[in-house]
Amino acid sequence: MEYNGYLYWGMDLIWWFIWVVLFFWIFATPYPIPGERRKRDSALDILNKQLASGKIKLEEYEQKKKLIGN
Repeated sequence: MEYNGYLYWGMDLIWWFIWVVLFFWIFATPYPIPGERRKRDSALDILNKQLASGKIKLEEYEQKKKLIGN
């Protein structure tokens, strides 16, 4: 792009920078998108997490697992 015989990159560079930042923000940020639906943990997932963290013992885990039906 020329402006009176000079190459004019000023506004083009700003717009490229804006586009690059915008695409990075949309596609590369690890943060969840607001309003996005998230899959809820199933009862079995919650039960497995409780067993793994030590909140419940194996016997209680097996009883609750039978109640869930898996």
